[in-house]
Amino acid sequence: MFLDQIELYCRGGDGGNGCLSFRREAHVPRGGPDGGDGGRGGRVIVEATTQLTNLAHLIGHKHWNADRGAHGQGKLKTGRRGEDVIIRVPAGTLVYDVTRGNLLRDMKDEGQSIVVARGGRGGRGNKHFANSVNRAPREHEDGEPGQERTIRLELKVIADVGLIGKPNAGKSTLLSRMTRATPEIANYPFTTKYPNLGIVQIGFDKRFVIADIPGLIEGAHAGVGLGHEFLRHVERTKVFVHLVEPMPMDGSDPIDNYRNIRDELRLYDESLMERPEIVVVTKCELPDADDIADLLSEEVGRPVLKISAVTGHALPELTKQILDQLDPKTAHDDWQPPVTKSYAD
Repeated sequence: MFLDQIELYCRGGDGGNGCLSFRREAHVPRGGPDGGDGGRGGRVIVEATTQLTNLAHLIGHKHWNADRGAHGQGKLKTGRRGEDVIIRVPAGTLVYDVTRGNLLRDMKDEGQSIVVARGGRGGRGNKHFANSVNRAPREHEDGEPGQERTIRLELKVIADVGLIGKPNAGKSTLLSRMTRATPEIANYPFTTKYPNLGIVQIGFDKRFVIADIPGLIEGAHAGVGLGHEFLRHVERTKVFVHLVEPMPMDGSDPIDNYRNIRDELRLYDESLMERPEIVVVTKCELPDADDIADLLSEEVGRPVLKISAVTGHALPELTKQILDQLDPKTAHDDWQPPVTKSYAD
């Protein structure tokens, strides 16, 4: 199951009460006040990790309450602090305050954290109220209540490469061929209902994360067909691999399909048009693939790669082009093709 948005109620722990106590020992007459302070309440902390890919682990746990601080004790003993509660989320998660509507933190990096609900301060014991006039104070403070806050977590997938294109363009098949990911694959539109991630490993020191973005349709920028749910995940990708099917199932024109996807990206966020894009004609074993590749090449003004995720044709060249876009300063003439699964056998 994949989940990229969820609301959570968070409450920090209450502070412990201060203690009202006097020193009582046979050899110490009039020992005076010795009430300790209450402990601070625990905090609710959101922490980013790369070990998670979505927010599904938070389903069924929407209330997060930290422990309260312990009360102070005699002999100036301060109560222990309440235990903090840590909510672990995938790197790339945005944390919003639901009440105010403002962004609290963009959790991009491993280990990044934010306190979303502070613990209450512990109350002071009666020792703090002693003075030259009032040597036996009977005042003490109760602990402060912990902070309450409802937060919204919104995941934007962090990937180096985003596979975009119309439904059934072959994105899931390509992802499963280049990585160990196992997305659902079928011969009908909208097989992919949420982004899938995979890692392409090349040798020992080169790797990149690739995301299969669910198929976009006309009007996606305005929310049509869950457009906002899909488009949100392309914002962080560094390179687009735009897959164009030469013979779409719905009989549409492949060139118009390419233009429509570009228009949806532009209407959603103008800055996306500046991202590097590799245009690819998939299913090159089909008869019209060469003609469509030539027309697309004229459209974009640069060569268009023809690949087949089923036979593996030109996948090493695609990997090389991706590496060149991600790190243009480094030559990749000596790279080794990744080990991929084959569907041709």
